[in-house]
Amino acid sequence: MNTAAPDLLATKLAEAALTVLVRTCRQEVAAASRDDLEAACAAMRAQARPVIDRLLDDARAAPWVAEAAFHAAALELARAGIAVLRPR
Repeated sequence: MNTAAPDLLATKLAEAALTVLVRTCRQEVAAASRDDLEAACAAMRAQARPVIDRLLDDARAAPWVAEAAFHAAALELARAGIAVLRPR
């Protein structure tokens, strides 16, 4: 098995999720303390395993939707960070 591929996938997914988080919560990110930003990242990391597992399962079951599954995974991870920065 090529172990570099899962690492690259995880890195690209993290970059995509952080991009969504920053673009969605631009003001909250700018005003957040270091602890708030770390809490948002921790919430995203906590969701990483099930999200990546679901992404891989979806891509294996239907390779033609792999890109859509990747974007859905990025949005799901970003949602966890957004929930921290924008509490209800």
